[in-house]
Amino acid sequence: MAGIHNQPRATIGGSNRIASVDVSEIGSPIDNIKDYEDERINTDQKAGWRKFLSFVGPGFLVSLAYLDPGNLETDLQAGANHRYELLWVVLIGLIFALVIQSLAANLGVSTGKHLAELCKAEYPVIVKYCLWLLAEVAVIAADIPEVIGTAFALNILFKIPVWAGVLLTGCSTLLLLSLQRYGVRKLEILITILVFIMAGCFFGEMGHVKPPADDMLKGMFIPKFSGHGATGDAIALLGALVMPHNLFLHSALVLSRKIPNSVRGVNEACRYFLIESGIALFVAFLINVSVVAVSGTVCSDQNLSTDTRDRCSNLTLNSASFLLKNVLGKSSSTLYAIALLASGQSSTITGTYAGQYIMQGFLELKMRKWLRNLLTRCIAIAPSLIVSIIGGPSGAGRLIIIASMILSFELPFALIPLLKFSSTSTKMGPHKNSTIVIVFSWVLGVGIIGINIYYLSTAFVDWLIHNSLPKVANVFIGMIVFPIMAVYVLSVIYLVARKDVVVTYIEPTKLDPSAQANMENGGVNSELELTNSPYREDLADIPFPE
Repeated sequence: MAGIHNQPRATIGGSNRIASVDVSEIGSPIDNIKDYEDERINTDQKAGWRKFLSFVGPGFLVSLAYLDPGNLETDLQAGANHRYELLWVVLIGLIFALVIQSLAANLGVSTGKHLAELCKAEYPVIVKYCLWLLAEVAVIAADIPEVIGTAFALNILFKIPVWAGVLLTGCSTLLLLSLQRYGVRKLEILITILVFIMAGCFFGEMGHVKPPADDMLKGMFIPKFSGHGATGDAIALLGALVMPHNLFLHSALVLSRKIPNSVRGVNEACRYFLIESGIALFVAFLINVSVVAVSGTVCSDQNLSTDTRDRCSNLTLNSASFLLKNVLGKSSSTLYAIALLASGQSSTITGTYAGQYIMQGFLELKMRKWLRNLLTRCIAIAPSLIVSIIGGPSGAGRLIIIASMILSFELPFALIPLLKFSSTSTKMGPHKNSTIVIVFSWVLGVGIIGINIYYLSTAFVDWLIHNSLPKVANVFIGMIVFPIMAVYVLSVIYLVARKDVVVTYIEPTKLDPSAQANMENGGVNSELELTNSPYREDLADIPFPE
């Protein structure tokens, strides 16, 4: 018996040692080695896919936030008001979302801590509490569209008044949490299926109305603002697409995975999370584009009926089911409402976990999920209830746009810490961002922040000039608002200019070159583990399979 031995090599799939190969029944040892290598490669590829599937989960849960009622509302209005001209905002928003979500995942994997915990460690007490309050406001602002979307769905299904549906959303939250006992994973899959039913409806409608491809490509790749309120609608689109609480959420969700404590293991996990986020956000991008395309095509038709023209001029989630009549006929409103209900309730899950991690990270407090969800929901119900009573469905729809704009203005206070932490060796060690990623992410980030500040200042000045209030009232309002705007700008500058001083990354086996080399090559000996373990037992109850 002839034995052929190979030295082991480091690959993703696992050990590649060839122990002994019997070539007595095979004519050529070279052919045997080739066959064995082919078999080994196939085995490694299968192992690689299995390993990738073990990381799937966080990105898809986070992507549900990009399909919530706030996104649907802003997409519908962007299409109805500006046709395809704001598709470039959707494209940039989702590219930016992919970049920052991957940075958030990398931060959690590389440091073993999520964004809220690192903010608590880095910033002074006053800044820490301010960031915590702003993060909580972001969670509440993200919950407002979910409250109103659920109320609209109940109104369509059961003819319940919108204000009464807003009150019932508290009960729906408790029902959702009680159903989680029977299998959260199954519940989330069901909700996701219902959301994708809505996606299928819009894809089918888009195939029916056949929006012009040339106009859509121009809208997607040629940035411009035209028409009244284009800037405001673009800000709302960005706010609905890039949510600050999602950054806290994603950096914590990845900690529910067991990752090899080596440089190679961390890099591998970061790559898998990037692939997963890319797939999930690409699906979200297609759905958002289809909603804008359907709304823009139907509402810009030259042969619109009077009823359809009136609906398009005041398009809300509550009245958007008519867009799907060509495909679904009389059942369009029912199926649309079911999917809208699923959209709101699935997004509630992301808000619940994000709020929990924010509170645990900043304050080291941990509330029961049902209590945390109920508290957030009750706070979000208050403005939704007032506006729905006073302004009716149209007022509630405008509140969704306002909530999306609030999220956009809140974004710098989560984004800037993320960009700084992920770009410094004091937090990330050898896993910090490359120069290209640093430049690209900061250019996008500064662009978003600049647009927010520009819109904040110009919109307020325009309102002061054109409103019908007495001059004395305008003076008092200016005395209150302008200092707040100045504080906002100075706060952003402070976060950008402040140098990180707290070192949270401890370089392992620094004084042992051979051990360091072994670790970087993927060694997983217990003595060579990274000090910043990327697996957290206190976060291991995330409802995903290991």
